[in-house]
Amino acid sequence: MKKSLLISLFALTVTGVAFADDNATAGRKILAKYQDAVVTVRLMVGVNVSFNGRDQHNESKTGAIGTVIDPSGLTVISLSAIDPSEIVKNQLPAAQKGLKFDTEVKDVKIVLADETELPAEVVLRDKDLDLAYLRPIEKPSKPLVALDLTKSIKPQVLDEVVTLNRLGKVANRVVTVSLERVDALVTKPRLFYTMGVGGSSGVGSPVFTLTGVPLGIILIRSVPTDNESSSKANFGQKDGFTLIVVPTADILEDAKQALETKKLAATETK
Repeated sequence: MKKSLLISLFALTVTGVAFADDNATAGRKILAKYQDAVVTVRLMVGVNVSFNGRDQHNESKTGAIGTVIDPSGLTVISLSAIDPSEIVKNQLPAAQKGLKFDTEVKDVKIVLADETELPAEVVLRDKDLDLAYLRPIEKPSKPLVALDLTKSIKPQVLDEVVTLNRLGKVANRVVTVSLERVDALVTKPRLFYTMGVGGSSGVGSPVFTLTGVPLGIILIRSVPTDNESSSKANFGQKDGFTLIVVPTADILEDAKQALETKKLAATETK
């Protein structure tokens, strides 16, 4: 009886290791195929703040993770990276709701894996989804590695997924890969997924199934808070703002409009 139990436990252990190895292999394949689609976006943003009759203006350089979604170079980033005004407004105590916070994008460059810089423009903004669509001003010399968003798959809770992220200059801008799990499916007001706050994924990172099908992009969802919770808001708090995965179907819908936008002045949707 004891011998039989030991054999069963050994078999379960071996099976678990085999599954772990398979998942690691799947993650490495996704990394090899799509790592060049994860880019760095360099931004120069002007910020105008007005409160109680006082105006203040400054400019700052910032960076964001972008994901290329079309070989022409169309790239998506979190809208909050260039315009955090919605998050700021939602987190302000009632006494400061009169504060006006406006931003203006002065300069955008999409930095590819080989350090090639592509000057770009913001051609579409979607506040509901926290998405900004960037397009190179000039056509790239060759098609870029991009995600295929046409395959739409809805994951299940606890499905294992793969995320990619690009580190900063201090780590030579290498791409990281991590295995995570879907921990919730939210259906209202629209479908999105959450994966907790662990792993090496970050805002702007793409998410894939283990078979390499893109599921969506990690972005920020923000909602208004009351006075008490606004001072404690963080990515894990339900009453503040949190990281979510916006499904590929929603991103593709706006992408079609972004590709057809002829003038470079940003168009706003929703």
